[in-house]
Amino acid sequence: MRYDKDHKRETRTRVLDAAARSIRESGPDRVGVASVMASAGLTHGGFYAHFDSRDDLVAAAIAHMFTLSGTRLRSELENGSPAQGLQNFIDYYLSRRHRDERSSGCPIAALSSDLPRLGRVSRVEFSRGVDHLAGTVAEMIAALGQADADSLARSIIAELVGALSLARVEPKPEKSDAILVASRKLIKARLGLEAHA
Repeated sequence: MRYDKDHKRETRTRVLDAAARSIRESGPDRVGVASVMASAGLTHGGFYAHFDSRDDLVAAAIAHMFTLSGTRLRSELENGSPAQGLQNFIDYYLSRRHRDERSSGCPIAALSSDLPRLGRVSRVEFSRGVDHLAGTVAEMIAALGQADADSLARSIIAELVGALSLARVEPKPEKSDAILVASRKLIKARLGLEAHA
């Protein structure tokens, strides 16, 4: 049976959604083709209609994760002025909800420690995703009149990822919440966002 291009694209997206969930929950080293295909409601035999190899799947899933998180980022940043957009982004990124939604959260926080062990194509996709995120944040920072927006954006992203990671591993809920609250406040102060409130 022949399927149209839309069907093939939709099926590939289902597989990528399943692979992205699996990567976030278990890490890229534990992603199995059979389990991803089953999670997507497909048979193992259909895998090669969409991907050349397991490594190809992992790299494509990383790119897909950044596409999904980029959509979320744009929805936060485009809501109001650049200052309001950055505040929305920081509030979401360092929220309890984001901390607790590991299966759909930021790919940087989910994958940073795994990337050095992955193949070149996966690292390239990750780097491309980070560059896109940094560029988007830098545009908003530049609109605030901040100097060296590119470097500042990468530094802010590093702080966000670090704070989220620390909050996720902290076993005491009140201490984890305190990390999120303090980090939100300090990052906003560093960007001068309190002056735009």
